[in-house]
Amino acid sequence: MLALPAVWAGYDRGPSDIVAMIDAGHFRDAGLAIDAALAQPGLSADQRAALEFQRERMRRIRLDFPLTEADARRKLGELVPDLRDDEFVAWKRANLLEHLVIDGQPYYFSRAVSNLFLLDPVADARRRPPRKPSSGPMESANAYHDEALSEARASGKTIVAPRRVRVTQSIVVDADAVPAGETLRAWIPYPRLRPGQQEDLVFLASTPATHRIAPESTQQRTVYLEQAAKAGQPTTFSISYELTVYGQVHRIDPDRVQALGDRPDLAPYLGERAPHIVYTDALRRYSREVVGDETNPARIAQKLYAAVDRIPWAGAREYSTLSNISDYALHAGHADCGQQTLLLMALLRLNGIPARWQSGMVYSDGDYDNLHDWGWLYLAPYGWVPMDVTTGRFQDAKDPGVEWFYLGGLDAYRIAFNDDYGTDLVPAKRHFRSETVDSQRGEVEWAGGNLYFDRWDYRFKAQVLPLPGHAP
Repeated sequence: MLALPAVWAGYDRGPSDIVAMIDAGHFRDAGLAIDAALAQPGLSADQRAALEFQRERMRRIRLDFPLTEADARRKLGELVPDLRDDEFVAWKRANLLEHLVIDGQPYYFSRAVSNLFLLDPVADARRRPPRKPSSGPMESANAYHDEALSEARASGKTIVAPRRVRVTQSIVVDADAVPAGETLRAWIPYPRLRPGQQEDLVFLASTPATHRIAPESTQQRTVYLEQAAKAGQPTTFSISYELTVYGQVHRIDPDRVQALGDRPDLAPYLGERAPHIVYTDALRRYSREVVGDETNPARIAQKLYAAVDRIPWAGAREYSTLSNISDYALHAGHADCGQQTLLLMALLRLNGIPARWQSGMVYSDGDYDNLHDWGWLYLAPYGWVPMDVTTGRFQDAKDPGVEWFYLGGLDAYRIAFNDDYGTDLVPAKRHFRSETVDSQRGEVEWAGGNLYFDRWDYRFKAQVLPLPGHAP
């Protein structure tokens, strides 16, 4: 969300008003307000860009919400043949069919119908043909969790059960997305080296061969590539690398957890960070309801983790369209991994527990891969320990260590590209980012502007390799 600098004083519509108008679906008024604000003298380049982005945000929201009410009814009726009007209205009122009223007309999220079957068991039971469950291998307790826990218990180590993986990640830009001969600039996410988590990284190749790897210090690390577009042909950018990823098992005893004390080094992970971590009144109320009178940081973390885990998963809007992601996760009735993670981070920080972001890709021994976000929290004397609230609890697990595996543990089937959100790429983009929060698919631009996700696609392929000296 835009700040409100002094230069805006006296204007009828400041940037925070414009953000609120867009969130409320008043696109026509927001467009007029943006035009008026841009016509004012004395705007800095940053202020002008921020206003232009709000216009772009409206365009992106319309891409996310393309369905009229008639479209949504027809699409749902194809899967629920005996759909009644009153049922559609009830699901709409409960926002189980996610929609926005834009300038007086309802428009439905592109994934509203498929999300309904994830959010409402009655609707799911009516679906014809029945929905095929789809989830990642690590979303259920399995042999890997047993392996990691067994190794941790036997050795006393927290770094366990590694995997060696070879990755090829690509961006394919649509044919004629830009005029022939124009230079396309691409950023493909690339792993950060994290001792005890990601090690022995080897860059193998790229297409084109000339590339620029961002410094290790870059919080959202990428490989930068350039290539001229050719008429009638898609443009492919690709990188390949290998690395070793380690699992984590931190067995936390709440009775050993201590108060932080004076830790200025942890201050960046404790405060608000607008726009996506803000201590709203609603967030404070929710925290009080969940935490109650608990004072032990580990038990507070467990309560908050369990509460956020209860929020159903559903396909997400593009993050760049949301003005406050943690608040959205609190109120939407569903959330995806990054939205849940930001909500949990906000709640932990509100309760004096440092929390930070991590994200990248998850992979498998087979063909499964996916974008994924998770985080870390700080508990003295254990230090930073991982958390993956979206994978959540395995409530049917007989072993308590498996039940709470992802509060203090991680599997080795994930690659972290990012140790923060919303930070700059290297080299810097000249135009708006497609993803303003995360960095997993990549970014593309040319001299004429950013290329949004509707103009290109990403591909990710991971192959688990034999790891010398380790036999799972």
